[in-house]
Amino acid sequence: MELILKYFPELTDAQRNQMAQLETLYPEWNAKINVISRKDIDNLEVNHLLHSLGIVKFVKFTPGSRVMDLGTGGGLPGLPLAIYYPEVSFHLVDRIGKKLRVAADIAERIGLQNVTFQHGDVKEVKGKFDFVVSRAVMDLGDIVPLVKRLIDGEDRNAVPNGLICLKGGDLSAEVAKYKNQVLIDELSSYFKEDFFKTKKIIYLPL
Repeated sequence: MELILKYFPELTDAQRNQMAQLETLYPEWNAKINVISRKDIDNLEVNHLLHSLGIVKFVKFTPGSRVMDLGTGGGLPGLPLAIYYPEVSFHLVDRIGKKLRVAADIAERIGLQNVTFQHGDVKEVKGKFDFVVSRAVMDLGDIVPLVKRLIDGEDRNAVPNGLICLKGGDLSAEVAKYKNQVLIDELSSYFKEDFFKTKKIIYLPL
């Protein structure tokens, strides 16, 4: 929790308690189901929780916003974001049922009231969202056609509605098709840990 509190000192006591529970519940679940790489679970705070919260540094969602987390797995980035934004609705979607059950159990145990879950393909999702977020799920060229129909046209945030992806490495080929629209934000400008040197936020208005 030390680094989360360093970068997000504005968290309320209730939010701090929920974040702290994530650091207990994910390792507990990971011993049963491989939700996070077993080699990486010791780096949970930086590589997973703080990484997920990088989206907060890019855009502050306004109360009443609706966000879908595509390919959430065990609830990342959805659950940390739902803790940070208690007045924003999050819909977490994944095709792997056992991982989604982990996310749902953790959400229930920490008392999150602003999350819903859907087991299945993104093509089965109904409704409209201000943003779709994802964390290293698939290439931009694959994800955009899948989520474009889900983005609501009414903007209520500081940036237009669209897609926000957490990614790493050389993305030049992946973003080439959208070079005139895409915005790339370096997470190293917010977080000083080595893990973030190659980590980026990719934002595409839709």
